[in-house]
Formats: sequence, C-alpha cells, structure tokens
Amino acid sequence: QVQLVESGGGLVQTGGSLRLSCIVSGETLPYYTIGWFRQDPGKKREAVSCINSDDDTTYYTESVKGRFAISRDKAKKTTAYLQMNELKPEDTATYHCATLYGPATWCDPTYTASFGAWGQGSQVTVST
Repeated sequence: QVQLVESGGGLVQTGGSLRLSCIVSGETLPYYTIGWFRQDPGKKREAVSCINSDDDTTYYTESVKGRFAISRDKAKKTTAYLQMNELKPEDTATYHCATLYGPATWCDPTYTASFGAWGQGSQVTVST
C-alpha cells in the first residue's frame, strides 16, 4: 500500500519561508512523478508544482514561479521537498503531496486517473 506523509507546514509571516517534505513508502514502480497541491476550504484543489523521477523535469503554477522550488532526493527518489520563499497570505492552504503516473506536465488535479496516492496534508498559514 502506497503511503505519503507530509511535514513542515506551520504559521509564518508574509515574506517568510517554509520547507515541506513528502516521504513516499510502499511504491513498487521505479518511476513516478511527485506533486504538491493545495486547497483552501470552499475552493478547488490546485496544482502547485510537480517533479519527474527520471530527469527531474519540473512544473510550477504561475503564481509560485520564482518563489517556490521543488526538489527530490537524488539517492532514493522517494522524498520530495517544496521550498517556499517570499510567502504571501494567498499561499495559505492545506498542502498535499501525491504520486502521479505521468510526466510533471500532467500536474493537474483534474487528471484523476493519473494519480496514485495522496498524503493527508500539511497546513500552511501566512499571516499579514
């Protein structure tokens, strides 16, 4: 059974930084994309960033480009990170990681058939 566990969320002031981690266990496929998605209550889940496993190709949603950086543990490939800098109040959400059986360019939560497992989420709150 594939499990994902996120950590690293918290409360930070505008302009601050946080680093999220996602640990994947139980995955039997050698190659899969890991993505970060966020959702606020009453809003649709949106893609934040995704990263391939074989060539580290990445995808970022426009609103986080230049501020967020996704990476993946080079040795094990089972851990992904999301470094979030210059945080804004509009970044406040619950951040979930997920495995995706497709390229990072498929980083879209509506591609439901392409997703494997999801983590429970980590809350990020950015205060003004």
